[in-house]
Amino acid sequence: MMQQAQRKQSEDYSPTFIAMLERMFDRIPVPVILLEKDTRIVMINRMFADFLGRTKDEIIGKPVLEVDKMSRFPDVIETKTAEIAWKHTFENGRTALVHRIPVLDDNNELLFGFGLLLFQDMAEFERLVRENRKLEEELKQAKQQLQAFHGAKYTWGNVAGTSKPMLDTVTLAKKAAKTHATVLILGESGTGKELFAHSIHNESARAKGPFVKINCGAIPADLLESELFGYEGGSFSGANRKGKIGKFELANDGTIFLDEIGEMPLGMQVKLLRVLQEKEIDPVGGTMSKPINVRVIAATNLDLFKRVEQGAFREDLYYRLNVLTLEIPSLRDRGKDDLYVLANRLLQTLSERVEKPVLQLSDAACQVIADYHWPGNVRELENALERGAILAEGPVIQAEDLPRHIKREAGHGTDLKERLANQEKKWILEALIEAGGNKQLTAARLGISRTTLYEKMEKLAIKV
Repeated sequence: MMQQAQRKQSEDYSPTFIAMLERMFDRIPVPVILLEKDTRIVMINRMFADFLGRTKDEIIGKPVLEVDKMSRFPDVIETKTAEIAWKHTFENGRTALVHRIPVLDDNNELLFGFGLLLFQDMAEFERLVRENRKLEEELKQAKQQLQAFHGAKYTWGNVAGTSKPMLDTVTLAKKAAKTHATVLILGESGTGKELFAHSIHNESARAKGPFVKINCGAIPADLLESELFGYEGGSFSGANRKGKIGKFELANDGTIFLDEIGEMPLGMQVKLLRVLQEKEIDPVGGTMSKPINVRVIAATNLDLFKRVEQGAFREDLYYRLNVLTLEIPSLRDRGKDDLYVLANRLLQTLSERVEKPVLQLSDAACQVIADYHWPGNVRELENALERGAILAEGPVIQAEDLPRHIKREAGHGTDLKERLANQEKKWILEALIEAGGNKQLTAARLGISRTTLYEKMEKLAIKV
């Protein structure tokens, strides 16, 4: 039978060519097929024939539609357009992922049609797809964890604000990012010092290196040295026998962010100064120094110069850190426009977190946040907005949804009763001051009995 099929093609192809094709095709470990310009099947390997449930003798020499009436090869040959990874159900009911490829000469004339099966079992393919998605998700999570530990996640795009103080600070920070110099970031708590540290690293030449952060005020003094510089195995009781790499070594070729640097113990300040000067670290219990290449960004909400005057911070370390200084403006210094811009940016993030679409502030709520002085800056604003978003009945945060102390200190009582109570407390305090603290005289001036005065003072928590 095979010889008969080959004889049908003898006018076009020599027996030597056919024999060579057969040997070559049967050695290919995936189902493959070769078609003539008129869609006659020139060659098919045994694996493909078995898949179709036929012998090679029954297939070779026939037009492809006689073998599989569902085939799209005639369209591929006519249009000279490949179909890659198409899902196809064959006449025998089996489904596979296939390639159909027109083979062209230098003049764009068709020579052959070539096909192969990527997956003979779609269930197996779908299983592999599921496993691949699972692996991709695990890889994504691993990258996120690595980024959280060794990466800077913020960029200048996360910095919101158009006020002159903020724009000037960003401009200076971008200039600092293009150098390898130590940067000292100053600012009140919650102004976004860490955000600037991340952004400086991400715009620097070290952006592909690690970004390691450590809070110098959150780690006990006796552990801070080993955290920063690591230790050799067995160097102290309870130490890991294999030793531990410190934060400076982890940050090699990258950036280390020393937050709350103003709270670093004096003893550690001496060792940090040496690291900055010599560009090397001494692990606890080690006998040899290790060279490092680390850019230092430090931050504090304290007045370091005052700390120097008080003897709580070394003057030589202060000047070593104070090469490029950024002073992040407080929220109240940035103006109402920046406050609204920042609030809207935070609300976009909070919408996803609290699962409420398009959160926004009512006019009354805007007035409350505009009148408040925000001692906790951006961090306090975010906390207040999140509380408001959770309590809000819908997508609009009302004034009454904001924290009570913010409304009170901004001069916005929650209701008439509270406003009257605040005013009454103010009158009593003023009367007490005028009367020099004399309760009898105060009651007389207010036109109430002394007993009533005591009751009101207790109710309004007035202590004199």
